[in-house]
Amino acid sequence: MTIGSVAQARDSRVYGTLEVSKISGRCIVEKADLLNQLRIDNRHREDAGGGSRWPWIAAAIVLAVALVLGAAWFFFGGQRFEVQVATAVAPSADGGDTAVLQATGYVTARREATVSAQISGTIVDEHVEEGEHVEEGQVLAHLDDSAQRASLAQASAQLQAAQAQLAQFQAQLAQSQRDLVRADDLVARKLVSAQSVEVARTQVTTQASQLESQRKQVELARAGVQAAQVQLDYCTVRAPFKGVIIAKSAQVGEIVSPFSAGGGFTRTGIATIVDMDSLEIDVDVNEAYINRVQPKQSAQAMLDAYPNWTIPAHVIAIIPTADRSKATVKVRVAIDQKDARILPDMGVRVSFLEQAKKTVTEVPKGVLVPAAAVVQRGGKDAVFALDGEHVRLKPVTPGQAYGELRLVEGIGAGTRVVRKPPEEMNDGAKVTLESDKK
Repeated sequence: MTIGSVAQARDSRVYGTLEVSKISGRCIVEKADLLNQLRIDNRHREDAGGGSRWPWIAAAIVLAVALVLGAAWFFFGGQRFEVQVATAVAPSADGGDTAVLQATGYVTARREATVSAQISGTIVDEHVEEGEHVEEGQVLAHLDDSAQRASLAQASAQLQAAQAQLAQFQAQLAQSQRDLVRADDLVARKLVSAQSVEVARTQVTTQASQLESQRKQVELARAGVQAAQVQLDYCTVRAPFKGVIIAKSAQVGEIVSPFSAGGGFTRTGIATIVDMDSLEIDVDVNEAYINRVQPKQSAQAMLDAYPNWTIPAHVIAIIPTADRSKATVKVRVAIDQKDARILPDMGVRVSFLEQAKKTVTEVPKGVLVPAAAVVQRGGKDAVFALDGEHVRLKPVTPGQAYGELRLVEGIGAGTRVVRKPPEEMNDGAKVTLESDKK
């Protein structure tokens, strides 16, 4: 190979390398152009859409999460159940009393009166307010008595006039009687005629009759004074018995009347008084269990306001009629222990007691709760115990049944349990007592 051939071959390799380099560079440039064509230009997107969409997408995601959480809170954490509760009661020992039936009712007053005036009139002053204690005969209010005082003055004047005329007739009769005596003396001495004596005697008889008639007029006038005084006394309204004012129905300046008037501008009462010593309990007992209640039967009462306070009581009477709409019979229960905390219309639950048999030697283990309070959760028996505004699922072991009550183990006496838990109630659910909504 000549020197020229070698040089030519070397030039060919150089040129070939340069050729390949050019081709490779061109390929790289073409790939870069293709990538640039596939890349999204943010400037064009911002110009077309008015800004980035990512903040909007993030806000939508946050809103969706909030809605899901809110729905979960409503259905699981925020749902409240309106329930009734019962207090677990420990059974009695040998010879004691055992609760065989529970019933709900209200505290009522046997002596409660809305006091009104016996006449129509305008109230000029009042002397009581709600919550005050009053004694029998205490003045509650005064009505305008101008007309009654005028009537009393008129009746008194008529009485005085009748009495004055009576005195006149008495004096005339006395004079006529003296004239008759003188006439008899003169006739005896034949100084006057017998006719004069007859005239004098007639005069005496006539005036005696007038005197008797005037006495009746005086009695009539005195009765008129008494009637006017009664009407005047009606203007003073007094308490009919000892008690507490629970309502004030009228104010000074209003018209009161014992009769209801149209239009609503006339009050029919001034105040309502309750005799706290007459408080008792009215409960409705299911007619299917009324045979378990007897007059003078021992009982225990528990106010909804004080669930841990047991009040001794006994049955007064069973009202001999049933409520067909509720299938219940009303029972009156006396409160054996009076207390200022017991107020009219309070909700109360009464446990009717039955004397235990003498053969009982052991106290049954557990407590008594309504049978409807025991439910199945997870294949086990349990009750829902009240814990503030929530309920806690407490597993129990059911025992013997006592009518509407059931002996259970697992909770202590005094525990408040839900009477009829709904199927969807779970541990920790929020509840509202029916008595709290009244």
